[in-house]
Amino acid sequence: MLQRKTLQPGRCTVEIRWLEAFIAVAEELHFGRAAARLRLAQSPLSQTIRKLEKELDATLFDRSTRSVALTPAGQAFLPHAHRVFEELELAQQATRATSGVVYGTVAIGFSGALNHLTLPPLTRAVRQRYPNISLSLTGRVMTRGGVEQLEQGGLDIAFVGLPIDPSPVRTRRVGREPLGAALPIDHPLAGEAAIDLADLAEDGFITIPAAAGSSLQELTTQACVKAGFRPRVVQEITDPYMILTLVSAGVGVALMPAGISGIMPSASVFVPLRGEQTHMEHALAWLDDNPSPVTRAVLELAEEVLPRPAD
Repeated sequence: MLQRKTLQPGRCTVEIRWLEAFIAVAEELHFGRAAARLRLAQSPLSQTIRKLEKELDATLFDRSTRSVALTPAGQAFLPHAHRVFEELELAQQATRATSGVVYGTVAIGFSGALNHLTLPPLTRAVRQRYPNISLSLTGRVMTRGGVEQLEQGGLDIAFVGLPIDPSPVRTRRVGREPLGAALPIDHPLAGEAAIDLADLAEDGFITIPAAAGSSLQELTTQACVKAGFRPRVVQEITDPYMILTLVSAGVGVALMPAGISGIMPSASVFVPLRGEQTHMEHALAWLDDNPSPVTRAVLELAEEVLPRPAD
């Protein structure tokens, strides 16, 4: 439900509910989905956005019958809109902190199955030690998207793959796994104890789309090139576990970190690679200037339950 509060910096009068509506449309890029998310009819939502644009004297969205996109003004405005809600949350946290109770919400982004060894220990520890902390978990967040959402204020913490592009975001390594091959159970090499990556040069690969900004996709390409071939991609999909599902369906093969071996679907196997290893480096990422005491509490707890792995 939209809140009716008003911000009055100087002569500008902007209602909190206008900002909430703007963020919903900016994240959904679809007025219908944003309206459903806010439990509004689409017409009042459109009117709210027009009021905000009039107050700011700027067009925030490019609209057409088929698509909605942020304008440069909208892209510039989005992190500041997020910051307003962060400040409100911080104000609530500061008030509650006077009672000595850690209370608030932490937004965490993760990719999915790739984090099955790191996300559960952290979330369990948070719920046990800080029962008044609410975790807002967003899946299918690739490395590039996680960094961008941290920079824009959409996330407090993200699980990412290293290295990341230059950014004010800070990282701490929490996992290191060699890549291996995910194969259909009827693949000629499925029964081997280990294989050379070059043995898969003629196979079709299932990968995350390059445009998604995934560390796993980049490592897959690098490892194959190092082995003397470029992977022939037969299917792209953003969900890592769906990649495994398609492997088990016989669509192709894939490279995955070794920790995946414990959650392979039926009709698929994980086979280690011989020779020089390519490792996937898992990390937690956050912004140092995030003033949230709740986020700091979760990061400190993460140092206990997710220590830095050995090289």
